Amino acid sequence: MAQIKIAIAGTGNCASFLLQAAEFYRNNMNHSIPGVLWPTIAGYHVSDIVPVAAFDVDSQKVGKDLSEAVSHADTINTERIAELPHYGVEVMKAPVLDGIGSVLGNFVEVDKKSPVDVAKELEQSGADMLISYLPVGSYEATRYFADCALKAGCGFINCIPEFISSDPVWAQKFKDAGLPIIGDDIKGQLGASVLSRTLVKLFADRGGKVERMYQLNFGGNTDFINLLERSRLKYKKISKTETVQSQLLSRLEDENIHIGPSDYVPWLRSRKIAHIRIEGRTFGNVPIYIDAKLDVEDKSVSAGVVIDAIRCCKLALDREIGGPLLSISAYTMKSPPQQFPDVLAKQMTEEFIRGERER
Repeated sequence: MAQIKIAIAGTGNCASFLLQAAEFYRNNMNHSIPGVLWPTIAGYHVSDIVPVAAFDVDSQKVGKDLSEAVSHADTINTERIAELPHYGVEVMKAPVLDGIGSVLGNFVEVDKKSPVDVAKELEQSGADMLISYLPVGSYEATRYFADCALKAGCGFINCIPEFISSDPVWAQKFKDAGLPIIGDDIKGQLGASVLSRTLVKLFADRGGKVERMYQLNFGGNTDFINLLERSRLKYKKISKTETVQSQLLSRLEDENIHIGPSDYVPWLRSRKIAHIRIEGRTFGNVPIYIDAKLDVEDKSVSAGVVIDAIRCCKLALDREIGGPLLSISAYTMKSPPQQFPDVLAKQMTEEFIRGERER
């Protein structure tokens, strides 16, 4: 089976764990793969994923081999599950645009090199797809990279809460170009959003009523540093709130639901702790309260679903399917073009893999 050639925009902790996961399973081909539902998708294994281009603005990363950039920069603090080989892929300077906010700028020194022509570099690399791991709040930068993917003839996977796949205008651009797009905003394997969605869906399935809830998240990686700048939270809060609202029989009023990153705690490093509180009613109008706490390595729960998204994107390229991939987007993303319950999204994805569903 041919390799899946990926390009990465934003070489932070998410990219680090994704590459480590591919390398780990390359060295453990005969072992089961926890967290990956489909060890192979249409013949593509996790280990078939290889990087061919990478873009960043951090002076500790630009000009370095990708393996070094995602392993030794000061902002990398994710768990280590594998040593990365020398890829021979130099991290290239991208335009900054709005990718670095005022708070994150205190932790990241922007490289002084001139930015490359991203679309040209993507095309020359032969990348099948571009994965966006840009910092949350990168409105202009996300659209710049999406446009570069279109110009270079690449698929696009948008892992952050900027609405591209779910925007009809952008969706049509990718459809017209015959290029697949998956998005928006990665939904981790067993993360806070999935847990919140599951709990409120349980109320709906068992005849209960949710009256109010909150989900408060704390972490120690650069995501939480970046989100100390509250102006960059807008679309993150919308994405995280709507993914839960979509599972309720009746929407909660805005004052009765609060979901979003709450603070940066440096010693947590790449761990994320989520506190979830749900208040509701059961039979006889009797109150019920649920308090849950999730403590998880933040990037490990995203890597598995991105691995599935990458292979489904490649499958769509093989089948010459352009535009949003509704099934895998609903399964792996918080803000897909169309929301479905997770169990149905999983079934739809399996139908897509088998060729029983176009997208």
